[in-house]
Amino acid sequence: MLEISAAEARFEAWRQRAGFFLTPIVFFSLLVWPMPGLTPAAHKLAAVLGLVMCLWITEALPLAVTGLLGPTLVILLGIAPAAKAFAPFADPIMFLFIGAFVLARAINLHGLDHRFAYAVLSHRWVGESPSRILFAYGAVTCLISMWISNTATVAMMFPIGLAIINAMRQLHPEAVTGKYASAMMLMCAFAGSIGGLATPVGTPTNLIGLGFIEKQLGRQINFFEWMRFGVPVVIVLYFILFLYLNFLCPAGVKKLSGVRAPLVAERAKLGKLSMGGRNTLIAWSVTIALWLAPGILAILYGENALITKNFSKYIPESVAALLGTFLLFLLPVNFKKREFTITLKAALEIDWAVLALYGGGIALGQMVFETKLADALGQSVASWVPAAGWGMVAVAAVIAILASELTSNVASVNIITPLVIAMAGANALQPALAASMAATLGFMLPISTPTNAIVYSSGFIPLPRMMRFGILLDVVGFIVIVIGTMLLVPMR
Repeated sequence: MLEISAAEARFEAWRQRAGFFLTPIVFFSLLVWPMPGLTPAAHKLAAVLGLVMCLWITEALPLAVTGLLGPTLVILLGIAPAAKAFAPFADPIMFLFIGAFVLARAINLHGLDHRFAYAVLSHRWVGESPSRILFAYGAVTCLISMWISNTATVAMMFPIGLAIINAMRQLHPEAVTGKYASAMMLMCAFAGSIGGLATPVGTPTNLIGLGFIEKQLGRQINFFEWMRFGVPVVIVLYFILFLYLNFLCPAGVKKLSGVRAPLVAERAKLGKLSMGGRNTLIAWSVTIALWLAPGILAILYGENALITKNFSKYIPESVAALLGTFLLFLLPVNFKKREFTITLKAALEIDWAVLALYGGGIALGQMVFETKLADALGQSVASWVPAAGWGMVAVAAVIAILASELTSNVASVNIITPLVIAMAGANALQPALAASMAATLGFMLPISTPTNAIVYSSGFIPLPRMMRFGILLDVVGFIVIVIGTMLLVPMR
């Protein structure tokens, strides 16, 4: 269970109560406020957007419920028919979500994440060096987070980190400082969030941002393309994170004798890789190969080659994810007993709430452009926001980071990315990607993201320390994302 301080609990209660009070005021005020420059449909949609944004920021209702409420109001107010309002819930990215979530569930179910974590942490290179332990712990968290959700990754790595800290304190109570324990916990939360930026499936914010870009800009970014700029950003951010945590939160000694033994023992307890684990590795390997294939084919034969175009046409990322999922149901663990790698019951234990939130966000974003509300928004801010280039990318990243500190990352990207696309117009690719990535950088407060809340519950991180290190990483992340986006992402 996630724990926050009494003051933060009071703030959360106040925020939700404020949402119930402010939301109807915002909605009806926008509904009756004269807006002569808008069509009736755009005017009513502006009121719906105000209501949804207020609920997402205050979390007066669960985020997923608000996601469903948006398109429901669009239909009730006659802004669009049901077939159009609910169409985004059948978007191909929805099926990429489902496939990736089920594959991630199989990884967790068969313990592949734990195996990988203990294999690295018990390695001889890591040994008994506090700096290497910190580096390896963060690197494992970062790598796992590339493929499964940030929250799931941190929830898995958190108890492993606590076990390492406890082993260190039992063997070397005088050497393992409170600062080093804080560094281990902060590394877990921050590396989990950073790692999700490397791939489209690393965090839902990436896929949501890609959905807006594809729908509103007509630009499809494949798996390989994302990794081409996402991985360098992650590498730079991770090394900066490690360097400043290692420098500012030292353990006090260079060697911690006997610390490696418990990790080796935990690894030994896992035993041999099960048949289910092998099958999951096969399914994931096939899926990743299919995700990367279009980019590799483009390098070998060119983007306009027939083989490249046909592969992308017939095996897009969503189909690749579903093919990997199908393998989980086809590869047997015990064929005679008709036991397969994953059961339907286990597969259904995924985060369906994200799908509701995503569908609602995309539906509203699509309506913003179809009703011409986006044009009006773009014109209203054109005088004080740079139209393109470094300035627009920087503004997009700053707004997304600030929003992610106040509300969930997923809600932030749903609010900010359509706004950025409306502001930037035809030049929106770079700022939209910057906003989508920056929405993950909520590092200052336990309430900013579940990853922060999980490690804060350890008791090893005083709130001022999380805020101090978090704001530093927010600033560094802003700089790296802006530079990385401008240098590595083409204008169109």
